[in-house]
Amino acid sequence: MLGRVDITAFLGRLSFLNERGDISDCTQYMTVRDTRRVLTRLRTLGLTKPGQPLHGLADDFALRQEDIPDDPEDSEVGRDLPAEVMRQLCANLDALEAVSSTDVRTAVELLIDTGRRPNEICTLPWQCLDRESDGSPVLVYDNTKNLRHARRLPIPGATAALILKQQERARARFPDTPADKLKLFPATLANPHGTKATTYEWVSAQHRAWVKNLPDFLVPTVIVEDGNRVTTMLLFDKNKIYPYTYRHTYAQRHADAGVPQDVLQSLMDHRQASTTQRYYRVGEKRRREAVERVTSMQFDRHGSRIWRQAKTLLDSEHARRAIGSVQVPYGTCTEPSNVAAGGHDCPVRFRCVGCGHFRTDVSYLPDLEAYLADLLRNRERLAAFANADPWAKAEATPSDDEIARVRRLVQRVRQDLDDLTDEDRAQIREAVALVRRSRGVSLGMPRVRQPLPDLRPERTG
Repeated sequence: MLGRVDITAFLGRLSFLNERGDISDCTQYMTVRDTRRVLTRLRTLGLTKPGQPLHGLADDFALRQEDIPDDPEDSEVGRDLPAEVMRQLCANLDALEAVSSTDVRTAVELLIDTGRRPNEICTLPWQCLDRESDGSPVLVYDNTKNLRHARRLPIPGATAALILKQQERARARFPDTPADKLKLFPATLANPHGTKATTYEWVSAQHRAWVKNLPDFLVPTVIVEDGNRVTTMLLFDKNKIYPYTYRHTYAQRHADAGVPQDVLQSLMDHRQASTTQRYYRVGEKRRREAVERVTSMQFDRHGSRIWRQAKTLLDSEHARRAIGSVQVPYGTCTEPSNVAAGGHDCPVRFRCVGCGHFRTDVSYLPDLEAYLADLLRNRERLAAFANADPWAKAEATPSDDEIARVRRLVQRVRQDLDDLTDEDRAQIREAVALVRRSRGVSLGMPRVRQPLPDLRPERTG
């Protein structure tokens, strides 16, 4: 009689075949998962009851949840594409259309924009675009991997426009096919009515040929030479660019931007929160590396560099810095009473650039530049304003000392940036972008969340 011993032997055989290289991780995972579904379904249909074909099948002849190996998709967390690679890919989408078709280009654009699995995009029905009550567009798709249908994903207007154009093309090819039968990406062969979707294998083959013919991808990379960390431009392996990586890139981009974990879990349609959490572990590591790079260009209120060489911070040092300072306009504050009050007890009323406890770094350069422009603009406005008492104008007018201090800070940060090599400057800018996206400032002031990085600035909506 079949029992748990046979299940153990079955699992052991699959593990052996996987270790020997006869089957992939994905094949092992899908075989165990699908076998469990079949056995569960047979029992649900009552086929093991007396008088039924499987009567007598032992209860322990079943696969448990813990018998299913790790999902290969989850193990690929961290394989997202760098921003430089994504920008180059998006800039060459016309070349993809030239070597394949408009349908393939649109499918790849949807993979980039939505982070769905390739098969989920390829099999989209013609009626996959819907609107919320406020008119915002949503993509309606089937999560076939986890048997969850009609999932709804908020999408930007530019992505919705792509879908609308693809709907027009599909309808023009098959004007008589009912809308509920038509596919958004109809197959080109053996498909007289447009009811058969194009395959992931076809899109993947076209995508692979496109990437192969693109110029080399160069990304700034930190390496260690003679014990020193240096930044250089290295070739990015094109074999790491395939349709599924757009899903990892979508998830990692949102995690790095500070999207709450429960929101990202919903966006990715992950069943387990632990799957989503993996992206935040990668994001935390990258944020630490970015903070270390940015910290190497930290200044005091006089514009003097505090750290001349980048140093690796230990875990305890990260924790100390987190509780020993608080973010203030254009930098951080280390004044103990203000830190203890969470930034709400400043003795000098936020005249930060005149305080010895003030620190700033290269990531605050855009804020310092905007602050300087604001000080100059306000000084000119107050000079021309006649309906105020002299003491009120004097109190509100920015002082020459403050303007000179901010101008000196801006000049010093710019000068130190200009002194870097091209590779180091690119690495610092990447670190600054990551730090600014993940920064949260609590000052009792209105906050606007940093937008996601715009990989395609030519698009609107």
